[in-house]
Amino acid sequence: MGPQSNSGVRLVAIDSDRSNLNAIVKALAGMDLKFSTAVSAGAGLDLVRRESPHIVLLEPELLEEVLDTDPGIAAFVMAEEYSTEAAIEAIRRGAYDFLPKPVAPDALRHRIEQWIAEARQRQHILKLDRELAGSFQFEGLVGRSPLMLEVFSRIRRAAPHFRTVLLRGETGTGKELAARALHRLSPVGSGPFVVCNASAVVETLFESELFGYVRGAFTGAHQDKVGMVESASGGTLFLDEIGEMPRPAQAKLLRLLQNQEVQPVGCPTPRRVDVRVIAATNRDLRSLALENRFRDDLYYRLSMVEIILPALASRMEDLPLLQRHFLERFSARFQKPVCGITRRAQALLARYSWPGNVRELENVLGYACMMIENNRIDVRDLPESLWMEANRTRSESERLLPLAEVERRHVLHVLEKFQGNRSRAAEVLGISRTTLYRLLRSAPEKAHSQPQLIY
Repeated sequence: MGPQSNSGVRLVAIDSDRSNLNAIVKALAGMDLKFSTAVSAGAGLDLVRRESPHIVLLEPELLEEVLDTDPGIAAFVMAEEYSTEAAIEAIRRGAYDFLPKPVAPDALRHRIEQWIAEARQRQHILKLDRELAGSFQFEGLVGRSPLMLEVFSRIRRAAPHFRTVLLRGETGTGKELAARALHRLSPVGSGPFVVCNASAVVETLFESELFGYVRGAFTGAHQDKVGMVESASGGTLFLDEIGEMPRPAQAKLLRLLQNQEVQPVGCPTPRRVDVRVIAATNRDLRSLALENRFRDDLYYRLSMVEIILPALASRMEDLPLLQRHFLERFSARFQKPVCGITRRAQALLARYSWPGNVRELENVLGYACMMIENNRIDVRDLPESLWMEANRTRSESERLLPLAEVERRHVLHVLEKFQGNRSRAAEVLGISRTTLYRLLRSAPEKAHSQPQLIY
C-alpha cells in the first residue's frame, strides 16, 4: 500500500561504502520522509524487519534477502558499474530500480519522488477499479476483454428466448456460471436449476437418473422416482459434459427437446414437462457426430444457440482483473489483508499457460492466500508446480535462439556471478573486455522485457 503523504514514507539505506551512505543521508535530509541507515548487511536486515520500510536502498547481494523479508518493498539496487544489462537483470530479480554508485543526490531524490507519485497513482487506480468492479462482472462471470464482452452480450440476448443452448469451452472456462446466468436472466429464472453431469453418471443408470422410473420397472425399483428432467420442469436443466451421454439416452433427450415430453423407465405413457435445456461440453460435438459417436440430429437441435467460452490463455488481458476478483474473495474468506501481488509473482503468473483456465487460477490464488505470510503474494506463496512449469515453458521457448543471444546471456550470467565486475568476467570467459562489450551489444534490446508493475 502506498503512503498518503510523503511523511508516511519509510526508507532504509544499507551500504558498506560509508562515503556513498553519507551522500545518501545528505540527499535525503531535505525530504519529508523517515529514513534509517546501516553500514552492515546484518544491521540493515534487522532495520528492515523492525521498521517495515516502503523503500530500501541496497547492494545487489542483499536483494533476495530483503524481498524475502517483505516482497512488497521497493528495492533500489545500487552498484558501482552501471549497464543496461545489469539494470534489467536486477529488475527481473524483483528490484524496483537500479542506481549507479556513487549515488547522484538529484537523481536519488527524483527517483524517490517518482516512486511516491506512482504509489499514489496505484492507490487511486485500485480505488477506481474497486468502484468499477461491478462493470466488469456479469452474473458471476468476470472479464473486460472483447471475447468476454461478446459472451456477455450473447447471454443477455439469448436468455429471454432460448429453449436450448449449447455452451462450448475448455474445462475451467466457466460454462456452469454461463448456464446459471442464462437461467437467472430467463423468464423461468425463479424456477429450479438442476445440474446433471453426464460424465459422473453410470451408463446403466443414466436413463433412470435423468428420466426417472416407476415402481416395478426393474429389480429394486420399490417406488416411483422423479428424474432430473421432471425436477427441472418450470425451470432449467443443465447437462454438463453432454458429449459423454450414452446413445440410448440421447434418443430420449431428443424427444424431450422436440415434444417437451418425458417417459420414465417402465412407464407406458409419456408425461408433459416445461423445461429449458442448456448443454455444455469441452469436446467438438460436430466431429463426434461425423464419427457416429453423437446423434447429429441432437447436435443440431442443441446448437440452435451456441456460445463459446474462451480459454484464459486467449484473454490474458483479463488476468489482472480476475486476480483482483479472487484476491478480494479469498482475503474476505480467510480474513487476511491481502492487498496485491509482487512484480516477480505477477510476471510468473503472466508467463504461465493456464491449461486449467480460470478454475486453475482460482485454485492457485486460493492456495496462495492460505500460504501468504505478508500482505502481498510472492513467488514463494504460489504452488511449486506452477513456477516450475512456467520456468520450463520459458526455457523451452528460449531454446531456439540466435547464437549471438546465447553468447550474450552466458556473459550476463557470468557477470552476475561476479557482481558486475567486467574485468573478472572477461578473464573467466577467456575474452578481452572489448569483446565482452561487443557481445553485450550484439543482441537486440527487445530480447529483454521489464516485468509488468501491478497494483
